[in-house]
Parts: sequence; structure tokens; C-alpha cells
Amino acid sequence: MRRPPGRGITDLVERLLTVAEVYAPVERDQSVVFDRIESAREAAIDRGPAALSPKNLVFPRCEMLLSSSTRGDESGRAPDPGPGGPRVLFGVRPCDARAIALLDRILGGGEKTDSYYIRRRESLVVISIGCTESLETCFCETTGGGPRSTEGSDILLEDLGDRCEASIITEKGVWLAGQIGLEHDPAGARTPRGPAPPAGPAADLAELKKRLDRSFEDQCWRDIALKCIGCGVCTFLCPACHCFDVIDEETAGVRVRSRIWDSCQFPAFTEQASGYNPRPSAAERFRQRVMHKFSYCIERYGMPGCVGCGRCVSRCPVNLDIRTVTASFLGDGGEP
Repeated sequence: MRRPPGRGITDLVERLLTVAEVYAPVERDQSVVFDRIESAREAAIDRGPAALSPKNLVFPRCEMLLSSSTRGDESGRAPDPGPGGPRVLFGVRPCDARAIALLDRILGGGEKTDSYYIRRRESLVVISIGCTESLETCFCETTGGGPRSTEGSDILLEDLGDRCEASIITEKGVWLAGQIGLEHDPAGARTPRGPAPPAGPAADLAELKKRLDRSFEDQCWRDIALKCIGCGVCTFLCPACHCFDVIDEETAGVRVRSRIWDSCQFPAFTEQASGYNPRPSAAERFRQRVMHKFSYCIERYGMPGCVGCGRCVSRCPVNLDIRTVTASFLGDGGEP
């Protein structure tokens, strides 16, 4: 049974509300999602992992990139200027925070940066809460994380009931702690209270990548993807997936260019104007998803494109479990 959040957590949320916009897990239509709160009573910290990740805060499902008028006047709409002040993402689980760290590497760093992402990300302070229990679908340790991982977090909390202990991870965390008078320990100085819950067996990600690369042309992908219906729920629920499409629309004399989430599991994702599609089969599209997460992301960004949150496992309508898929490649001989 999950216990309600301690008084220490509630007091902290009330203090945060005095200095920033606060986004936390809330209950909406019998599901837990991240949304802005106005009081600590709204936060559903004790309801378990959120059904949807907080990715929408930094990478919206639909975002206007630019607009113009067809009349030659100034009636076009300006893009969303982004947040006007500091925002706090509170109560995020370490796996979701780690996904934000991956998005930072992909959209916020390197040779190509996404100014729309950076604008939202710079104003966001991430406060995660270490997990005290895990679901059967959790496998963060398999992907290199853990129930108390600090990657992607600015502050990591541990709920002790009457109080909470905090570890400050980044300069953003130091700033926010100063704003609300949060007592804290330096990162790594605090001894966790009790063992972390099990969250999947550790995996040799380097060996997994090697075996996946070796099996790219293998017929096993056809067998693995046989029951996949291509609904895309795995990619839309994933906190780390970041594929998008750009669409142009014209309404009432205003042209708008927008970016919307897309899925590599859809046949039209790679279809070209000529009608040619380099990934015409479900097997090739499923292979792309697995390879991107456990080979290409590791090669390009130094970490897998999966954080083990388990949403794709719990929500897949045909029970196609990515843990079983990756484990099959790490079996004897590396063959599924």
C-alpha cells in the first residue's frame, strides 16, 4: 500500500509555489499526469508513476513554429514566447528525469540545437523523488539508471514522512534551495534510508548494442514484430522518444507552421513523396525502434534511448514486451 506524502513534502510544495510555477503529478480522469498546481493539496505524489511523462513541458505535443498572413499585413500570430519565469517540475521519478537528460543531449547540445526546446528547458528546475517501491513493469536498472538516480535532476528528494532530505545536484538546484530555504546535503553525501527497490536486472548495454548491430539483417525481427499492430502507443508514452513532423496549415488568411509528435512505428513516417518507403514492413519499423534505443542513441549520445519507465510494457495492447526482446539478444549465442 502506498502511503500519503509526508508533511515535509507538503511543506516544500507550498514554499515552491511562492517562488515559481509548479508542475506536479495530479489526478485527471482517473489517471495521473503532470500539470500546473495552485496548492500542495492538488499534488498526487502518492499515486505511483504518472501515466504520461512530463516531456510535454519541454517538448510539446503540438507547437507553433511560425506564422504569416496571406494578406500581406501584420495579422499573423507570433510563436509562443515560452515561459515568462522559473518553473519547477516537482515529484518526477528518476527515470523521467533521466529522460530529460537524454533530451538535453539530443535537442539542447551538440552540433544541432533546438531553440524552442532550449527556451523551455532553461526555465525548468527538476525536483525528483527517489522511489521507495517499484512496479512489475519497472526496469530502470536494466538501462543504466536506478530508483535513486540523479541524472537529469537538479534536486533529489527522499521522503521521510515528517521531513524530506534533499541532495542538490546542479547550480539550478542551489539557486532554488536558496530561494525557499531548503536545507540540503551535497550530492553524494547523504546515506539513503533503506535499500532501493529492485527495478530490473542490470544489463550489459555494450554487449547488447554489439549483438543488435550484428543481427540487423536477421529474420528474427519478422518473428518478433509479428503481433505488433503499429499503434504507436509505445513511442507516444515514452519519455525519451522525440520524433516529430512539421505541418503547414492555412486558416482565415493565416498560415501556420507547427511541429507535432510523430512515431517511427507508423508506415507514413518514412514514406517519401514518390511513394517509396525504406521501411515498408512492421518488422523494419520495430527494428528501428529497438536499434534506435539500444544502439544508435548509445553510439551518438552515450546513453540508451530507453530509461526503463515501463510505460510501453504496461500499455502495449498486444503485450509486446521490450524487456523480453532485448533479453533474447543477450541469451546464449545472442540469438532471439
